[in-house]
Amino acid sequence: MKSYRKELQFHLSTRRGMVNITEKVQEAVTESGVKEGLVLVNAMNITASVFINDDESGLHNDFEDWLEGLAPEKPYNRYRHNGYEDNADAHLKRTVMGREVVVAITKGVLDFGTWEQIFYYEFDGKRSKQVLIKIIGE
Repeated sequence: MKSYRKELQFHLSTRRGMVNITEKVQEAVTESGVKEGLVLVNAMNITASVFINDDESGLHNDFEDWLEGLAPEKPYNRYRHNGYEDNADAHLKRTVMGREVVVAITKGVLDFGTWEQIFYYEFDGKRSKQVLIKIIGE
């Protein structure tokens, strides 16, 4: 069985933002040489998420509005976590959107359903963050 590891680096200039990373994950699968297996893609920071959904701008705006309704960024003093940092909302948003995804690899290609894409979602940007890609298979 083969094993392959790669990290993606992010440094968004905004507090929140979404990046489609599907092509970067497929590039890693190709680099790995794995034809049949699994790929794990996970955010390596507690205030960012990796998830699968449709790459449609209206939906992306709906995510932003919905999450801001659930855990508004401000006022900062509404959260007991805030003190040294002002990112309690980012922790809550990450919990809702999830940490990682696992995707099957079939014939060397990510094995998705219709419209599925992989996204990195940053909730507390303006600093360096990483996403881990871990591939296992034959």
